[in-house]
Amino acid sequence: MLPYKTIDEASAALGRPLTALETLWFNYSATKSDYFIYCHNILFLFLLFTCAPALYVLLEHLSSLANNNKIQKYKIQPKVKLSLSEKFRCYRDMIGIRTSLPLPSLGEIAAQLLVYFMIEDYTNYWMHRFLHCNKWGYEKIHRVHHEYTAPIGYAAPYAHWAEVLLLGIPSFLGPAVAPGHMITFWLWIALRQFEAIETHSGYDFPWTPTKWIPFYGGAEYHDYHHYVGGQSQSNFASVFTYCDYIYGTDKVFLHLVLFF
Repeated sequence: MLPYKTIDEASAALGRPLTALETLWFNYSATKSDYFIYCHNILFLFLLFTCAPALYVLLEHLSSLANNNKIQKYKIQPKVKLSLSEKFRCYRDMIGIRTSLPLPSLGEIAAQLLVYFMIEDYTNYWMHRFLHCNKWGYEKIHRVHHEYTAPIGYAAPYAHWAEVLLLGIPSFLGPAVAPGHMITFWLWIALRQFEAIETHSGYDFPWTPTKWIPFYGGAEYHDYHHYVGGQSQSNFASVFTYCDYIYGTDKVFLHLVLFF
């Protein structure tokens, strides 16, 4: 949200009149919170993805109806002619996630979620570890997430924009490798969010159901990683701790738990 209530206040603070674009931005954002504006990113991306290709589709369709060779001569493969339904099929099915019946069985959902978790864990582990082992990566990118040495739930997605893009790849890699039903995808996104929030909650309740899941890291495990901060060379696990166990990056934490 802008710290100015009126355009005059904004002009006085800048020491000059607002440009036309600045006035437009002021009218759009002056009374909206930053969070509300950030949420518009999804709408902006959707509109851009919808409208930009539609211009080319419309141009080709109209020029074809009018038999306009002036436009058609610029087409790279003029012999290929797709119907409107064929052109929009990739728009409807752009990520390969099906929405039709039948719904997936519980076994199918469980198997795909397991694959998603395994892929996300392994790739996230090495990306996360790289951001700690690489001085530039930590100082310029990952340090933002570690501003909270005692994490809270809202700190789970709090990170540098580059880290959001980088560590977002593992979450979508599983569905890309093994596409499922939309319901499975929703469950996957929900579980990832709930897991990240619980892991960053700062509370280690003895009755937490996740304590019954083998190799699950949990809040205490990840809290230590934040407590140590930039010097941490352990507990890189995203959800499950098998990578830390295999590559020996959990020894310091296990030693502290065992002897202290």
